[in-house]
Amino acid sequence: MVSAFKLAGITAAALIVLLIVAYLGTVIGGFILEFYGVLIGLWVVFVLFTLYFFRDPNPMTPTGANLVVSPAHGKVDVIDTAVEKDFMGGECKRISIFLSVFDVHVQNAPLAGKISFFKHTPGQYLNAMRTDSAQFNENVLVGIDSMEPAGEKVGVRLIAGLIARRIVPWISQNDAVQRGERISLIQFGSRVDVYLPMRAQIKIPVGQKVVGGETVIASFD
Repeated sequence: MVSAFKLAGITAAALIVLLIVAYLGTVIGGFILEFYGVLIGLWVVFVLFTLYFFRDPNPMTPTGANLVVSPAHGKVDVIDTAVEKDFMGGECKRISIFLSVFDVHVQNAPLAGKISFFKHTPGQYLNAMRTDSAQFNENVLVGIDSMEPAGEKVGVRLIAGLIARRIVPWISQNDAVQRGERISLIQFGSRVDVYLPMRAQIKIPVGQKVVGGETVIASFD
């Protein structure tokens, strides 16, 4: 008798669950059918934004001698002196570029040379609008030994942000790169720091919008 009541209870519970699932399916199905136009519209907006975000224009890279072009698309919000020991070996000039979600997120080589240093550092995902985010956030430091002029070093630090949680390098240590060549992708809002020797001449002011692979940010005059 106990077994019968137990079996009846199990089947009753299963029936109730089935009825709840059927009811929820009806409600959700009705909602989807009623608002399918809105849902399709939201999907179309998402697809268009995704295509816009991952756009990859061909840069009009300048051909002058001893030029350093911006590795990133965005806004220069810091130009200062920093200490970068891993690759630059100490004091250097820094240009920091903030990339909003509306900027192109492909990065370009700032000058022709050899990738002689490559270091990935795990970290946090603080808002990349913070100019000190490189100290805390996940980042990749790429060091380039220049071919023109020979003997100079330029470092590029790719910094993840609050939304940008994936850095996709397209180069490895010992690779040769040309000025303006695509080297990486940071997904969604992020920051790129450029480290230059103290003798480099900065050619842009704070607040300038720069185009990756195109805008001249410094030179070795």
